[in-house]
Amino acid sequence: MTRTVWVKADGSVGDWETRKRRITSAIEAGADWVLVDEADVGRVRELGEIKVAAFLADADVVDGDDTSAEADAYFVGKGGEGDGTIDLPDDFAGSADLTTLRRRDDRAQGAYVRVLGTEYEAFAEEAAAAADFTVVVGEDWSIIPLENLIARVGEETDLVAGATTAAEAQTAFETLEIGADGVLLDADSPDEIRGAVEARDAADRESLELRYAEVTAVERTGMADRVCIDTGSLMTDDEGMLVGSMSRGLFFVHAETAESPYVESRPFRVNAGAVHAYVRNAEGGTNYLAELSSGDDVQVVGVDGRSREAVVGRVKIEKRPMFRVQAEVETDEGVDRVETLIQNAETIKLATRDGRTAVTDLEAGDEALIYYEDVARHFGEAVQESIIEK
Repeated sequence: MTRTVWVKADGSVGDWETRKRRITSAIEAGADWVLVDEADVGRVRELGEIKVAAFLADADVVDGDDTSAEADAYFVGKGGEGDGTIDLPDDFAGSADLTTLRRRDDRAQGAYVRVLGTEYEAFAEEAAAAADFTVVVGEDWSIIPLENLIARVGEETDLVAGATTAAEAQTAFETLEIGADGVLLDADSPDEIRGAVEARDAADRESLELRYAEVTAVERTGMADRVCIDTGSLMTDDEGMLVGSMSRGLFFVHAETAESPYVESRPFRVNAGAVHAYVRNAEGGTNYLAELSSGDDVQVVGVDGRSREAVVGRVKIEKRPMFRVQAEVETDEGVDRVETLIQNAETIKLATRDGRTAVTDLEAGDEALIYYEDVARHFGEAVQESIIEK
């Protein structure tokens, strides 16, 4: 599931300057959507790159308002049954075409519902059957029946929960362990918007089960084309990437965060290995190191298995002398062998049971941290087939 952060910036939050500040903060923080009135779509487009959702305008649009710019999604519910402006119909069961939300034309893809009571919870569930996006906002966030809606609407809609703080956004993403698909943040503070984006990123991060494998050989080899991955993000001492000659067994290679007598730290860089090796990407698949280029996404992993996404800023390929590192890992079927090629340089460190160990100091008998997945790969995707790698 890919989570999203929406920022509410329609006329209810204030004048255009107030709305503009929210929209700018949303763009700068990396939010996914802003929800505005249809008349503001064109002005939002001028501020920066972000997806724009819009409440459909009434037929009697105020003079001077521009409704010619196209939004990425249109919502109904504001100024109607969805927000309590108009009373709910006595019997809306089976009304799954959004007509109960005063649908004004066939552009409506989203439903906006304020949960004012149990009847509105049922109404939101009914609207979700016809909506690509369903926003539910509670007056008292702590009693939003979010758990019920998460359990009932399934995958038929993207369920977006209203929130006013980053903490509420985090809770929405974690509810029932599944969490809402998105949050609609109604807050002016840039810090709260950034916090909601951070909560989104944390909820989307894959947590990997890493294990130790016993190093059985460390051998000098000849020259090879070595790949350095320079990312657009700074990495910590406990972060690196998973690389290896065999996709089923990837070694944890630390980022170059430590200084040495010979070179300054490069906390944005992982010296990953030879061009043929695999590296784990942000989608949980693999890429050959030789395939990577600026703008691609890769997976940054901590020694605790928690991962995040980073964008590649530059890839450097140069001929360098190499080591072949071989290790054995215990599996359900017995012992499996994995290996990789790593540049012969003291600045390159693997994660081992003893901590960060330079590849030049690595010896047989050491235990290296790896990610082991007993599957084959076809174009980077896991497949169930027999394969032999040597």
